[in-house]
Amino acid sequence: QVEVVESGGGLVQPGGSLRLSCTAQSSMFRFYTLSWHRQAPGKQRELVASIDRFSATHYAESIKGRFTISRDNAKKTSFLQMDNLQPEDTALYTCFAIRDGVMGSWGQGTQVTVSS
Repeated sequence: QVEVVESGGGLVQPGGSLRLSCTAQSSMFRFYTLSWHRQAPGKQRELVASIDRFSATHYAESIKGRFTISRDNAKKTSFLQMDNLQPEDTALYTCFAIRDGVMGSWGQGTQVTVSS
């Protein structure tokens, strides 16, 4: 398993932006699929966005047009740019890293709170 570390969360006003980072220290990072998930209090965890080794992306309908996932293989980091944040985006955001033949790894998460 690879260690996954997220950062970039915080408190932001509605309409604001945040950029989350997910770092996975592995020499095989370029082969990993990275995905962001979120869980709000009292709700199930949901997939927000993912990016595979070919940089193909997938987004949940609820965030399409507002969030952008990307990766920088040289920095072994995936980013989640979140724009026009709304109170319903408040959640713990967690990164998951997986590649063929290796058990996936979860990070500890970073809290995003959208409130005026």
